Amino acid sequence: MKRKKVSYHISHDRWLISYADFITLLFAFFVVLYASSQVDKRKAGRIAMAIQVAFQELGVFQTSNTKVPLQDEDAMPFEKVQEVENIKREADLEKIVNPMKGMLTSSAEAQSLQDAQLAIQKALNPEIQRRDVTMAMRREGLVISLKEMGFFDSGSATIRPDSLDAITRLAEVLKQRPENIRIEGHTDNIPIHNARFASNWELSTTRATEMIRLLITQYRLPPDHLSAAGYGEFHPVSSNDTPAGRAQNRRLDVVILAPLQPLMFSTGNPKPEPPGQPNP
Repeated sequence: MKRKKVSYHISHDRWLISYADFITLLFAFFVVLYASSQVDKRKAGRIAMAIQVAFQELGVFQTSNTKVPLQDEDAMPFEKVQEVENIKREADLEKIVNPMKGMLTSSAEAQSLQDAQLAIQKALNPEIQRRDVTMAMRREGLVISLKEMGFFDSGSATIRPDSLDAITRLAEVLKQRPENIRIEGHTDNIPIHNARFASNWELSTTRATEMIRLLITQYRLPPDHLSAAGYGEFHPVSSNDTPAGRAQNRRLDVVILAPLQPLMFSTGNPKPEPPGQPNP
């Protein structure tokens, strides 16, 4: 007896099931991406802008051309605001603003340096207008640059008599400041060799110590708030390839250090031994 053949119906539309599953998963994936990107862009944008402005005012970073969108219709990638969204309290924002390397400072301490800047701008306005004095807010604090052409003769460490009036006005402001002050001497890269100075190192250091001596003896600034440093030609602010650039580099920097900044940077020197203890 012959068996009856069973006929099977082959469906050619089974691919639709896999395709529908794939489309569903793809749709769910893009829904998740869209939901993740829809953070509060307006709030996050304002926080990001506040941080950026604070850093730029304190000189931590150079001015950026990045524009933070503040309008609701402006798109902001999620990765750019994720870290900002993690900042939950305003106190955390204050700790982020850091005018020094590796240290935290409060908004009150930053305001103190800004007050000093305003006071010096008022006191030295004539010299600032003549470009004999420039100021900049940097990581270590407020830097007041006294250009050589306005305060020293070429190759000399003696402060010119006609610039003592400006020094007096500056000293009156510094006397009222609680911060430490570092005086830094700088030169250009033209070698010097005269009867008194054999190198730019000696000239820059002597100018710094001469200013220290004047501030202590004549203007009665506390010696424990002062320090001197000579950097020669090795910390230029402009190119030494032109006369104008070399003139900018020949300067004496008066640095009002940020409140937590020590007088001099530590280089890992060992701590002094207590009295009576043998030095191994």
